[in-house]
Amino acid sequence: MPFSFCLHHHPLDPPSRRVRLSLAEKKLPFETVIEKPWDPRPDFFKLSPAGDVPTLVIESNNNKLILCNATAICEFLEETQEGPSLLGDDPSFRAEVRRLVDWFEHKMFLECTSLIVGEKAIKRLQGSGEPDSTLLRAGHHNIHNHMDYIDWLTEHRNWLAGDELTLADLAAAAQISCIDYLNDVPWERHLNTKEWYARIKSRPCFRSLLGDHIAGLLPPQNYANLDF
Repeated sequence: MPFSFCLHHHPLDPPSRRVRLSLAEKKLPFETVIEKPWDPRPDFFKLSPAGDVPTLVIESNNNKLILCNATAICEFLEETQEGPSLLGDDPSFRAEVRRLVDWFEHKMFLECTSLIVGEKAIKRLQGSGEPDSTLLRAGHHNIHNHMDYIDWLTEHRNWLAGDELTLADLAAAAQISCIDYLNDVPWERHLNTKEWYARIKSRPCFRSLLGDHIAGLLPPQNYANLDF
């Protein structure tokens, strides 16, 4: 049964990026609509009562399904769409993938991404004042803990959860790519993470992310450079 997909997202929202990567990794064509989570449109509230991104609208044979939340969306795609599995088949492996997705999408986001991206980018896009230097320092300090963890994982595994690329890699890359858009990733101190990120950055699924250009907030040149 053919599906059509329309993703409502924001370019600097990491869960939205994970869904974009998942759709692209499965080679599923999709349209996108950029939303402002801090100022949702009335029409968007009809799709997402919470006004949250990502929200995926799926249409098939005049039926419409609306999914909110990156995990719900990605697992729906795993259960309904063909293409490479991003969760794996073994229950213990799937548990590890889910654990890592939660680590990056909640722990890393709260301790790092939300502070750096929130202060340097979202505040600017909202027009809500200058960055809080205390929060920025905390984000820049905390990022090393998470990159140390990726360094350790990639030293012991081919990809973050094991031998194959999974949603865990997409979740981690989504966080890091948002910070990299602002040129705030300390690559020089985390060479294992840099090597892992270079591998995932060179995959076809990453092309749309590397093409992101937000008006008034352009990325540095190395953001889209595969040899960074």
